[in-house]
Parts: sequence; structure tokens; C-alpha cells
Amino acid sequence: MFRSILPVFALLRGTAFLLAANGLHGLLLPLRGQAEGFATTALGLLGAAWATGFVLGCIYAPLLIMRVGHVRALGAFCSLLAVIALLTGMVIDAWVWIALRAFTGFFIAGAFMIIESWLNEQSSNESRGTVFGLYMLVSLGSLTAGQLAVVWGDVAGANLFMLAGIFYCLALLPTAVSTAASPKPLNQVRLNLRKLFAVSPVAFVACFLIGVANGAWGALGPVYGVATGVSTSAVAIMMSVTVVAGAVLQMPLGRLSDRMDRRYVLAGVSVLGMVVGIALLFWRPAGETAIIATAGVYGAFAFSLYSIAVAHANDHATPGAFIEVSGGLLLLYGLGTVAGPMAGSAVMEFSGPVALFAVTAFAHALIAAYAIYRTYRRNPVPVEEREEFRVIATNRALTPEAIRLDPRVEDK
Repeated sequence: MFRSILPVFALLRGTAFLLAANGLHGLLLPLRGQAEGFATTALGLLGAAWATGFVLGCIYAPLLIMRVGHVRALGAFCSLLAVIALLTGMVIDAWVWIALRAFTGFFIAGAFMIIESWLNEQSSNESRGTVFGLYMLVSLGSLTAGQLAVVWGDVAGANLFMLAGIFYCLALLPTAVSTAASPKPLNQVRLNLRKLFAVSPVAFVACFLIGVANGAWGALGPVYGVATGVSTSAVAIMMSVTVVAGAVLQMPLGRLSDRMDRRYVLAGVSVLGMVVGIALLFWRPAGETAIIATAGVYGAFAFSLYSIAVAHANDHATPGAFIEVSGGLLLLYGLGTVAGPMAGSAVMEFSGPVALFAVTAFAHALIAAYAIYRTYRRNPVPVEEREEFRVIATNRALTPEAIRLDPRVEDK
């Protein structure tokens, strides 16, 4: 088994650097923007611009990759990402940053689609499950490490921007010196909303609303953290803890959903996320330890929802539609991450930073209400006919190409 997965280690190293750069740069910008006095609306638009570029990249980057080839495209994407990281450190302007963030999202999507297709090409049917698990682990660990790198620098200086640029450049090296053949051309992603809704109305609605809540938190959580008076280091830890907590809780909740109607699990976890959001809205914890701890509890529920919703959709999907359904839900989640920061920033501008949790609580309440409503409209899939639950890293750099790595895909 080790020999069969050895070829993918170089690609995973590139993935690690790319995600570390993405985590560092994505957290650095709102922290620096807030220090520079940018409006909350502008900070929300940073997140929305990135998500917009990312969704467009998932759809249109394959056309560019097809024209110039995987190696050249990846070199161009990583180089441009490094240039943008350096430019954002040189030009401190909200509207310039918003425009550059849209390009960053597009280039990140293209880079990850190439890496994920390469991983799929290098893995066999026997090793795909191991490779998929390693990829999820590297994704979570690298994103967290990149965010925590903020602790070692000064957000008011240029060093962290340069470090992000260095990471983007290092991400290119493993594939640039690889002798492995280029993978097959990427498949262009198509989003058929009507068909996706017909397969699973609950997953359709839930994945969009989960994107709204997670997108709002991912873009504006640092704004909330700084507004509460905690240090930059505590903000970095807070943002990392939420994602890690969600990853830890995914498996026990997923196993629970294997034994009962997934819609009840989805509704129950959404209610818990809503309750924590409302508690944060009115309780307003003070002190770094309390803020990090409560954010972790929030993340445990909020960041475990997506995998449950996808598992529910795949229970209803025909075997040949697995890639189309899972990829479509991922794009739908991406559309939610476009709307979330815009809604969150508008509410925060009017009612203050803690109002971020009014947006997340409302989204979670809608998920719970709709999931319960659908239990009266459709019978659950029998336990013996359900797909086995699998953990999916809920980071915003996962593209539909990663779905092909899932061991549930029988044919590459």
C-alpha cells in the first residue's frame, strides 16, 4: 500500500504549501484591513469576492488548463497568486484588495483542480481511500498551520504578505520537478439546479445555507474577534479551533446519521449551532479563553453540517450521478459563501460585530426547519441502502475535482 501511495506525496507537499498560503493570506487581509480602518462592508466584500472568483474558477479554469496544459497552468496560477500576495502588502486599498481577492479565488480554484486531478491520476482504485483521507488531513492541517502563522508576525508590517508569497511559490515546486505524466483533461463543471433539487431538496437548501453561515464566519470571524478586544494570536487560534472542532465532531455525528434519518441529525445539529449563535449574540463572552472556547463549540456544530447534507443527497442519488451531485452541492455551497459575507457585513455594519451570529443563527434555523418539514414529505432511505458516511473537509479550497478522489467513485 505504501508503494502505491508514494507517488502522491510530492503532490501533497504542494497542496500543503498552497493551503498554508491560502490560510495565512485569507486571515491576514481582514486583520490588516480592520487595523487600517476599512469598513465592515468592505471586509465582507473581500470574502464575497474570493468566493465569487473561486466558483467561477471551478467552472471556467478547466478551459484555460485545456489550452495550455497542467504544468504551465499551475505555474501561472501559483506565480500570479504570489504576485497578488505581494501586491496586497504594497497597495493598502480596500477596493484594490477586493478586486485582487476575486482573482485569487479564481487562481486558487484552478490550482487545486490541477492538483486534485493529478492526485486522482496517481492513485489506484485500491489506494484511493487512503489518498482521499490523506488529502483531507493535509487540507485541514495546512490551512490551520497557515492561519496560525499570523501569530509569528506583525499584521501591520509586510513580512506576513511576503511569507504568503513564498508559500505560493513553494507550492509550485513539487509538480514543476515531477516526472509524472500530466493527468487527463479536466471535466468542465456544470451546475444543474433543477436536477440537484429533485435529487435532494434538503441537501440543496442546506448546502447553500451552510455556505452562507460558514462564509460569513470565515470572512468576518476575524472582525468579530478583533472587535471583542482579543489579540491577533487569539484570533488566529479562534479561527483554527472552529474548523478543527468541526472536523473532530464530523465522524461521530456521521455515524449517528448512518443509523437514523439523516434529516433529524441535520436538524438537531443545526439547532445546536443556532443556540450557540444566539448565546454568543446575547451573552457576549469576555476574555480570550472564553471567546476561543465558545467559538470552538460553535465550529463543532457549524462545520460538521456539510458532510451530513452531502451524505443525505448521495443516499438518494443514482450510482452514476455521484460525481455530478456531490460536485453540484459543492458549487452550491460556494454560492452560499458569496452571499454569507455580504449579508453578515451588512448586518454587522448596522448592529455591531456580534450581529454576525444573528446571520449564522438565522441560516441554521432555516436548515433545521426545512429538514424537519421534509421528513413529512418524503420517507427516509432504509438504513441498508444508505451510503456510508465519509468525512469531508469543509474548507473553501475544495473543488469538484476532489470528488473524483472519493473512494465511493467506482470508475475514474
